[in-house]
Amino acid sequence: MAGADRERPGGVVDSPAVSAVPVEHVDELQAYAAEVAACTRCRLAQGRTQVVFGAGNPRAELMFVGEAPGFHEDKQGLPFVGQAGKLLEKLLAGIGLSRQDVYIVNTLKCRPPGNRDPQPDEIEACESHLFRQIELIQPTVVATLGNFATKLLSGRPLGITRVHGQEQTTTLGSREVVLYPLYHPAAALYTPAMLKVLESDFARIPELLGRAMMQPEPELALVSASATPAEQLGLF
Repeated sequence: MAGADRERPGGVVDSPAVSAVPVEHVDELQAYAAEVAACTRCRLAQGRTQVVFGAGNPRAELMFVGEAPGFHEDKQGLPFVGQAGKLLEKLLAGIGLSRQDVYIVNTLKCRPPGNRDPQPDEIEACESHLFRQIELIQPTVVATLGNFATKLLSGRPLGITRVHGQEQTTTLGSREVVLYPLYHPAAALYTPAMLKVLESDFARIPELLGRAMMQPEPELALVSASATPAEQLGLF
């Protein structure tokens, strides 16, 4: 029945926001996480506590892509566990979702020193990890949080202030998705007025999920993993 919960192996029930990704994809994701844990592609490997691969439901229809791990993420090995993460959880709850319903990653997998902005060469070194995660998780909607993720995955230089809340259909790796740019939750921590904008943009996510899930799978996927690295800009 359309819209009904789906049962996964082991008796775990999926909500409508969770896709039926084959078990082998989940195993591949775990194997890839173990591989990335030893990554030394860029200078950030020298100062990290650990790689922050990503977390959430490996069968999620909705995937969030942020900027880079911060202090708490580097210590715990999980994305969005600080104040921005708490706000993200609040925004998800506002549309009837939780962290367990989505998958959360960052553009960079290692913390930049002092939480500085990601450098273009660091983004370039790390971007194939992100594209591989998208291929394995197979989301239908990818929500980018802030400038870095938005510019990388859209392949366009437009900043988040101009494009937030404006969805587009694009191909990432071999996966056609709805790309949905959003302000980074940290922006609302620095500028409280941004919270209303975030809440308004988040309110459209259920609609986008429903629309994307009704679209047929493309017969031939085009590769567009050649997006140029994002410019070095902040959260806005």
